[in-house]
Amino acid sequence: MNNIKDKLALMAPSLVFGEGEPLTVTVPAGQFRDVAKSLRDDPQMRFDLLLCMTGMDWGETLGVVYHLRSTELGHEIVLRTETADRENPELQSVYDLWESANLNEREVYDFFGIRFIGHPDMRRLYLRNDWVGYPFRKDYNASPDVNPVRLDSDETLDTAPAYELKDGKVEQHENVLFENDEYVVNIGPQHPATHGVLRFRVSLAGETVQKVDVHCGYIHRGIEKMCESLTYPQTLALTDRLDYLSAHQNRHALCMCIEQAMGIEIPERVQYIRTIMDELNRLSSHLLFWSTLCMDLGALTAFFYGFRDREIVLDMMEETTGGRLIQNYNMIGGVAADIHPNLVKRVKDFIKYLPKMLDEYDEVFTGNVIAQQRLKGIGILPKEVAVSYGVTGPSGRASGWSCDVRKLKPYGVYDKVQFDEVIRTGGDSFDRYLVRVDEIRQSLHILEQLIDNIPAGDYAVKTKPIIRLPEGQFFSSVEASRGEFGVYIESRGDKFPYRMKFRSPGLPLVSVVDYLASGSKIADLIAIGGSLDYVVPDIDR
Repeated sequence: MNNIKDKLALMAPSLVFGEGEPLTVTVPAGQFRDVAKSLRDDPQMRFDLLLCMTGMDWGETLGVVYHLRSTELGHEIVLRTETADRENPELQSVYDLWESANLNEREVYDFFGIRFIGHPDMRRLYLRNDWVGYPFRKDYNASPDVNPVRLDSDETLDTAPAYELKDGKVEQHENVLFENDEYVVNIGPQHPATHGVLRFRVSLAGETVQKVDVHCGYIHRGIEKMCESLTYPQTLALTDRLDYLSAHQNRHALCMCIEQAMGIEIPERVQYIRTIMDELNRLSSHLLFWSTLCMDLGALTAFFYGFRDREIVLDMMEETTGGRLIQNYNMIGGVAADIHPNLVKRVKDFIKYLPKMLDEYDEVFTGNVIAQQRLKGIGILPKEVAVSYGVTGPSGRASGWSCDVRKLKPYGVYDKVQFDEVIRTGGDSFDRYLVRVDEIRQSLHILEQLIDNIPAGDYAVKTKPIIRLPEGQFFSSVEASRGEFGVYIESRGDKFPYRMKFRSPGLPLVSVVDYLASGSKIADLIAIGGSLDYVVPDIDR
């Protein structure tokens, strides 16, 4: 990282470097785009992944925190940039450098009002077009009189505002999303077609998809904003309600971020229990993926098979945690209760039971000629495109990208077990399907190594009644069922976070649908969506 620091210091002497790891650099707004481009393009730096993008209100200034990673070289850097103009805040767009910035910049605009110069589509991402104010600002007026509950439908726009810098002045213009003669249909927000309350506006030429415009926000609850008024233990309950199929993994990430900031040493027994529950959570999620994808393609018998076996996993988790979807199990410093006496035997029985069922899955669906014709060669995602969009998890690994956080940055006891990172190179819907089926087998292999070796000890450490994090910025991530789930906390030393951001693995998955579906048939759009396995509460947050 010293070489990177030296390079940046020579390129832009006005940069301000922070202490600690990863390297944190404050970049003046006017120089930000040049610095970002150099970080991406320089062969010795090669920051090709914009992992997380966090809007910020620092009081006198508004700005953004960017977490960048090099997938080739493995190093990371954090960039901070800001503007003192709160009336008309403007920053430079990097959507053409990293595709993941496209929807992320719209999210920052939606919540903070920062316009990104050069971005082609500055519509709100989650809130209504007529929403008054920017709710993540510290001075936002939350009175219901300002934004009353509206029962009418939001206006659908066929143009998008955009801003460009010309002759030193910012000029606004409109970009056309759909021409008047285009045939546009709505898919969603009914649940079965889109795996959640999500709406696609799809331009068709016959049955061929020309363009997909994603509309989010139908179940947006402002979870990140709510966290700013909750104590750290109170924030835990909200993570289960993001991607509810990764509830245990989500909360693991938040607990880990808080524990690392506090310098808490977690007992080994807790690390084993958390890892076991993470893998049970992954099994339940991937079994549901298999069931719903099969149903999307018309295989109703397979749907019941998958649900039958997922119920066994949920029963095991419920016996220990008390919950099925909403786990409420991970706590700061440990877990809420020790494992149920039956858990070890039930997990061992399931490890023996499921492989035979997986063989049946392959016989019923994987080898089915209709399933293969619907999935093979459909929605091909090249590796470099997956990285640019930030498509992590099984969907990224199906494109040949080694991005498993359990391997890259082992947490829990993943460094103590042997398992394969499942990677395929075709990048199509069939490979995305196969990666998840193979990951079910790998999760069973991980559980087999852990279940008989849980060490004795405490299941939690004592923490203070009121938890305060030291001043600073903290980031942790885990390998959730759909990809890398990250937690960013900025603390001012209070008992509640100044800013808490959840890095959604689902938002990149819906952002890439237009790329994958354009040129395909409308029936292929359903198969592509099913193969991506996004969960909408994680996207809307």
